[in-house]
Amino acid sequence: MIKRTLCFSNPAYLSVKNEQLVIKLPEVEKADMPDILKKEAIRTIPVEDIGVVVLDNKQITITQSAIEVMLENNCAIITCDSNHLPVGLMLPLCCNTTQNERFRNQIDASLPLQKQLWQQTIQQKIRNQAAVLQQTHNMQVRNMLAWSNIVKSGDSDNLEARAAAYYWKNLFLNISDFTREREGIPPNNLLNYGYAILRAVVARALVSSGLLPTLGIHHHNRYNAYCLADDIMEPYRPYVDKLVVEIINSGIDYSVLNIELKQKLLNIPVIDVIINNQRSPLMIAVGQTTASLYKCYSGELRKMIYPEM
Repeated sequence: MIKRTLCFSNPAYLSVKNEQLVIKLPEVEKADMPDILKKEAIRTIPVEDIGVVVLDNKQITITQSAIEVMLENNCAIITCDSNHLPVGLMLPLCCNTTQNERFRNQIDASLPLQKQLWQQTIQQKIRNQAAVLQQTHNMQVRNMLAWSNIVKSGDSDNLEARAAAYYWKNLFLNISDFTREREGIPPNNLLNYGYAILRAVVARALVSSGLLPTLGIHHHNRYNAYCLADDIMEPYRPYVDKLVVEIINSGIDYSVLNIELKQKLLNIPVIDVIINNQRSPLMIAVGQTTASLYKCYSGELRKMIYPEM
């Protein structure tokens, strides 16, 4: 089942009752009106239907019980900073019955296996980037496809960087001097927000598959708690990029990350992707990818399952 992504951008009281997330608005609670009208303003959502919650207002109050129940149902909770950009991510500690065995297989993965998995990851990332350029700008991408075919184990020639330089130079042709950087000019703001949503979806799926999001196959930043999530999301990033291009082409003002833009980006988990020759929502596809990763760790598979654009 596709889980819901909820974003709270206004003041709210969040609690839980009978496995339902209860949403109350402070202005209604404090208003001088009959209790029956106040009750009608309360919304409830089954916790089991929720996959990601984004908390994007300093006046949100959430109970410990609500956090507990959401984490027990494998919900990822994202908190945002004063600039409305995701700054924190909370995930459940345990979501798989054979987690100890899976941790051991992940920790014991050989270096050659990790290099092969990274090779597969970068090959599919470059192919998906090429597909974005072809689909959005009708560009010839033979060079990128050629690069994807010659990626070596561990991407020792760093073809990811070569493809990225070409990709970002041509993705936003109408934006002069665009460079992809976190603090850069728009639409970097849209990309940052979209990648944060994607990262939460991937991290949640990794926990579901009984894997440690911290132990990456390539990323090894000692300060990064989600190295593996950053690895696995690479071939999925082009789906966010394509959505951002579509937003820009629609003529919407994207200079400021407003509620309208957030609503569009919150659709990332339900974007249709093709995986295993079948159409699937992105959130479900990510689960297939992380499940295949564990099977590679356990020796059941030799190749990860990634989506193809």
